[in-house]
Amino acid sequence: MTRSFRSAGVNVAVDCVPNRLRSVVDEALVGAPALSATSVVEVSVRVEAAKAAFPTKGWTPLTRGAWTSHGRVIVEDACSSGLDLLVEPSSRGAYVVARSRPDFRNRGLNVASPSRHHLLARAVLLQYPAMWWASVTGRVPLHASALFVGGSGVVLAGPGGTGKSTLLAAELALGGMAVSDNLCVSDGATLEGVVEPLRIAGGTGRRMSHGRREVPWGERADALAADLVVVLTRGDQAEAVVRSVPALQAARVLTAGTYAAGELRRYWAFAATLALGTGLGPPHPPVGEVAARLTASVPCAEVVLPACVGTRLRDLRLDGVVAC
Repeated sequence: MTRSFRSAGVNVAVDCVPNRLRSVVDEALVGAPALSATSVVEVSVRVEAAKAAFPTKGWTPLTRGAWTSHGRVIVEDACSSGLDLLVEPSSRGAYVVARSRPDFRNRGLNVASPSRHHLLARAVLLQYPAMWWASVTGRVPLHASALFVGGSGVVLAGPGGTGKSTLLAAELALGGMAVSDNLCVSDGATLEGVVEPLRIAGGTGRRMSHGRREVPWGERADALAADLVVVLTRGDQAEAVVRSVPALQAARVLTAGTYAAGELRRYWAFAATLALGTGLGPPHPPVGEVAARLTASVPCAEVVLPACVGTRLRDLRLDGVVAC
């Protein structure tokens, strides 16, 4: 079974042999359109049925559980997922081979928390390789929602729990279009979504933290040119408050929210290991610099959400926000 899709602005193909990992891939890609037959795949991931460890004799140790040889990298138990990876970059992209080799501890955790297993396998097979290759070409991860509101590209910034997904889901219910729920990559002007299910209250899919469940996307846009950055906070007032906010403050919130995001907690070590072993991509993605470039180029607003739910972005006077 081979599935192809676009994520983080990268064309990805995943060939999954073990049956028990196919459900991880299928669940994450529900509703994701396949690449056309003429698309050039940049990141190819093959999941093998083999149980043997990748041979590391003659390879140079990078860090605990990672080795390099001639620009290739082997990582054991990548991101505590129970998956070993062999990453081989080229001038055209990256070839990733994965083998499922969970130890006793991982097996126990997978039984106790199936959602943990799905999330980590999804990150290692579908998300992190594409995000890392995007970093090779100058884009960085951002924890932000990106959507179209009244024809304008709006970026929602703020730490987890401030209401980004709730506002996005409300717009989608009204026929809106979005690029990302939580994860995207950006060069400071354009945002490109990372493939992941939506997480909303009242969903019917996999149970997630904070009372949310995953649901598949309907139609999703691949990319968005930002016209406005909205920083979300919460208050106890009766109605939403909208005001302009300095670009540097908006960049600070966007940067902090990215580094605080649980979805990216394991990504930084993953990317640093590949950067060190392959010589490609930044060991430390310049999130702050890209966030500053993004917020300096468009107006930025702070929206203080009321205690009650029901606020809709399209009802707020966002068109009156000016750069400050």
